[in-house]
Amino acid sequence: MVLGIRVRLVLAYAVLYFCSVHSYNRPPARENISVFYSDDDHDSNSPEQVHISLVGEDKMRISWITKDSAPATVDYGLSPGVNGYSSSGTTSSYHYLMYESGSIHDVVIGPLKPNTVYYYRCGVSSPEFSLKTPPAGFPIKFSVAGDLGQTGWTSSTLDHIFKSNYDILLLPGDLSYADAYQPSWDDFGRLVEPLARQRPWMVTQGNHEVEKIPVVHTRPFTAFNARWRMPYEESGSDSNLYYSFDAAARGIHVIMLGSYTDFGPDSTQYKWLESDLSKVDRNKTPWIVVLIHAPWYNSNTAHQDEPESNDMKAAMEGLLYRARVDVVFAGHVHAYERFTRVYSDKADNCGPVHITIGDGGNREGLATKYIDPKPEISVFREASFGHGQLEVANASHAHWTWHRNQDDEVIVSDSLWLRSLSSDPACKL
Repeated sequence: MVLGIRVRLVLAYAVLYFCSVHSYNRPPARENISVFYSDDDHDSNSPEQVHISLVGEDKMRISWITKDSAPATVDYGLSPGVNGYSSSGTTSSYHYLMYESGSIHDVVIGPLKPNTVYYYRCGVSSPEFSLKTPPAGFPIKFSVAGDLGQTGWTSSTLDHIFKSNYDILLLPGDLSYADAYQPSWDDFGRLVEPLARQRPWMVTQGNHEVEKIPVVHTRPFTAFNARWRMPYEESGSDSNLYYSFDAAARGIHVIMLGSYTDFGPDSTQYKWLESDLSKVDRNKTPWIVVLIHAPWYNSNTAHQDEPESNDMKAAMEGLLYRARVDVVFAGHVHAYERFTRVYSDKADNCGPVHITIGDGGNREGLATKYIDPKPEISVFREASFGHGQLEVANASHAHWTWHRNQDDEVIVSDSLWLRSLSSDPACKL
């Protein structure tokens, strides 16, 4: 009975999804991974799927799930076993068809010291975990990985990211690939927990987070919004689907945009983005980084001519260009591609570098076919699973590297030194 319901759900969502995009052939991915906890390992109040995210300049949100109701409290401190501070938060849950989530707890802790290890416990039946806050200034390292999923390739990607000693992870959409089968969200949360409970994960949504089924479940992003709450209120946004935050003592402004919610000039998201960019003082904030899911520039044959790419680019590219955004990261296409600085389909030294990094480890495999001849604005492209690292050295320079999963971590497959547009006299506004 349960299996039949699962099959019908997945097939219904698959029909809706695949009818909305162009089809193409992908090689098979590695096997899916399921992560279960036995009752002997976890009681009903034990925290699982623990992950942390940034909230403002000196706070963190700690989120976790328990099978039954439990206190939304976090005890934390600077030494193992010594939890001198305590914070309380909120508990929620959600329904999706016949599925009912566990109790989802969100607690904001702080103020916290920068570049510092804290030890913490969630609720009343928790082992002790540790987290490290990002540094207050430069240098600071971001790991970037899109379209993660939960396959053998995902596990490899996570292993590489873990070894990179990153400060903050950026994920441009497509997290669990649950596709309406809600227990897969639980599997994903358990799979990423060993990393996500130690460093802040800042995410935005992709098409696999929509999970809207006509008639039977009409509210999109139900699981995503409930499970992965981001600091949208702090940035003046009215939606968890788009928000911004600062890192390195406001030296870097990161903007997360929603490719699958309204983005036209009359939309709330457009007006919020316009306002958000207008508040950035480039004398104090030399770097602006933007994340979307559906790429605006793409020379892969996969995902061509989709409105989430073309229409969003037409609506918002001018805003990003005039604000001198430095880098735009995207996912969706299951391959890696780096473009030169570009604006309006042409090389432009004052435009952002566009990078597609939808190669985290999804179950659908790689997108291996590219358009030939290669466009002049496309600098490097390859269909391999991997992740990227953006190490911002100072106000003027940052180093980008891309790492294939099949290589050792020390091997760099693609790299680029970036100069911030705010430090380039030719791009001064």
